Amino acid sequence: MIIQILVAVISTLAFAVLFHVPKQEYLYCAVNGGLGWVVYKLCLQYGLGVTMSSLWATLTLTLVARILSALRKMPSTVFLLAGIFTLVPGSGVYYTAYYLIMNELSKCTAKGIETFKVAGAIVLGIIFGLALPQSWFNRLGRMTDRKEPLRKP
Repeated sequence: MIIQILVAVISTLAFAVLFHVPKQEYLYCAVNGGLGWVVYKLCLQYGLGVTMSSLWATLTLTLVARILSALRKMPSTVFLLAGIFTLVPGSGVYYTAYYLIMNELSKCTAKGIETFKVAGAIVLGIIFGLALPQSWFNRLGRMTDRKEPLRKP
């Protein structure tokens, strides 16, 4: 699992470079992608299945992206787009097309439905994460900007 996490971090970093993320944000994007993969794998180990694991991992990625957005004063999409890369069901789309071309329609249907469910779970994870008020995250960003203690005795 350690190797998978490292690959997720490195691939997220490469995706951040590809999308011209500001250089000072590379590490945060990479950590967010690695964290999403950790949540995904842990959910799979606890038997949640591919769809629910994708939902929880995406929700985690979205919330962390919004926290990083408030702390780093950057749009949350900077961290979310790079981080979500590891969860996108690219192999599912590939195998769906492969089974269709090979005329294995039952496998094509099964893989296509699974891929569609995972894509829907990713969308729902993002929607649920973005449904929380931005003021909660902005408050977190303001708390870190203060020079004086939060409460005076």
